[in-house]
Amino acid sequence: KFKRKDKITKVRNFVCFLYWVCVEYCCFLLPKCEFFLEGDEDEDTCTISQEDIAEAVDITSGAKYFNLKLTQFGPYRVDYSKTGRQLLLGGRRGHLACFDWQTKQLMCEINVMESISDVKWLHTDSMFAVAQKQWLYVYDSNGIELHCIRKFNDVLRMQFLPYHFLLATASATSFLQYLDVSTGKEVAAICTKTGRLDVMCQNPHNAIIHLGHSNGTVTLWSPNQKEALVKMLCHQGGVRSVAVDKMGNYMVTSGMDKKLKVFDIRALKPLTSYFLPAGASCLSLSQRGLLSAATGDVVQVYRDVWSTPVTKPYMAHRVRGSVWGLQFCPFEDVLGVGHGEGFTSMLVPGAGEPNFDGLDANPYRSAKQRQEWEVKALLEKIQPELISLDPTDLGRVDRATFEQRHQEKVQSLGFDPHAKEKFVPKFKKKGRSSAGAVERRKKQVAHVDQRDKVKMEEQQKRKEAKKAALSRRKSALDRFKK
Repeated sequence: KFKRKDKITKVRNFVCFLYWVCVEYCCFLLPKCEFFLEGDEDEDTCTISQEDIAEAVDITSGAKYFNLKLTQFGPYRVDYSKTGRQLLLGGRRGHLACFDWQTKQLMCEINVMESISDVKWLHTDSMFAVAQKQWLYVYDSNGIELHCIRKFNDVLRMQFLPYHFLLATASATSFLQYLDVSTGKEVAAICTKTGRLDVMCQNPHNAIIHLGHSNGTVTLWSPNQKEALVKMLCHQGGVRSVAVDKMGNYMVTSGMDKKLKVFDIRALKPLTSYFLPAGASCLSLSQRGLLSAATGDVVQVYRDVWSTPVTKPYMAHRVRGSVWGLQFCPFEDVLGVGHGEGFTSMLVPGAGEPNFDGLDANPYRSAKQRQEWEVKALLEKIQPELISLDPTDLGRVDRATFEQRHQEKVQSLGFDPHAKEKFVPKFKKKGRSSAGAVERRKKQVAHVDQRDKVKMEEQQKRKEAKKAALSRRKSALDRFKK
């Protein structure tokens, strides 16, 4: 009996050891290197065509380069789902289609019989929002109309905040509106007083909305305030497109002055400025920091635009019509381009993040896992009141307010309730309350207090040393700190 228990204990210890090894050293197994396109000697990578790349890679990767010829209802807006599996296309003349772009399995295809300004997936791949000519509509993946939201009229651009379940819309009437898709209620309606709002993007780090205006300024908005948090003069002409990287550190803008500018949002200062002969009408940033810029019917991709001066593009490709929509696919080296002649899926090596979080955006999750994730995400929904420029402010203690409240409490009560009372020795009989005995008791109490204080300081030092040792250890979760 005892031998059997020993065997079970040994097996348990061995399993725990294996689990610890897998967790601690999993980070070494994950790919960290960025594999970009490399040309031969004296060869520019921007001269390599998409057909040559598709022939050089494996069959699965080569199938990701394709063209959809849709000449009747273009140009097209493009949006990939959060997991990167589903693709949503919205044509200017009412054509609407969503499908699994890797297996080419069509989910739905309809024509709404009126013009479409923008399309956007919601929290799951079973619902999406469409900004039509007059109102905002919500459809499911089968093409069935679920809602017609008449409070949101003349919508031009949309952004979905996945952790807040908020759909932010910018309209032609200069209104920025927020819709809570979990309750169906309007959270905020802000009149920006800046004219037509057709340039919009979000900061994925803090959920702040960036709007570009015709006077060359970019404004930052939160649903908690009726005024802009920040106003930046970025261009001498109107702003054409805005993009923010996933870490929320850099913002890239293009304007009517044919300039492409990179800004550091943390310091609100410009870093670099590039001149494009024809300007850029659409911008998009990948998970690995590649920048795509569309100029007419030419799509150019740039590397390291904020770290080193760029003199030539990393890749270039010409499509059949003028570009209207541009977006990188999450977790894939693919760039989706919506243009006047349909849709083009480009291969861009090094664009996608190879390591995905299986508990957040899992491209291979089943229907049951999707349901469980949706319930968990709804329970962990972040309230719109917590949206701010610096998300780390939520974890700080407002010491000024605490001290002010403490002083008010002391003034109202006449004494400090948190102050420690001074020790007063109790009077004892039979000569035990002599002057020497009283002093000895006072010293003894003071010694005990000093000993407790030293113990607390030692415990604090141990905690800090343990925390520093844990911070130096490598963990599998370190890949999310990029």
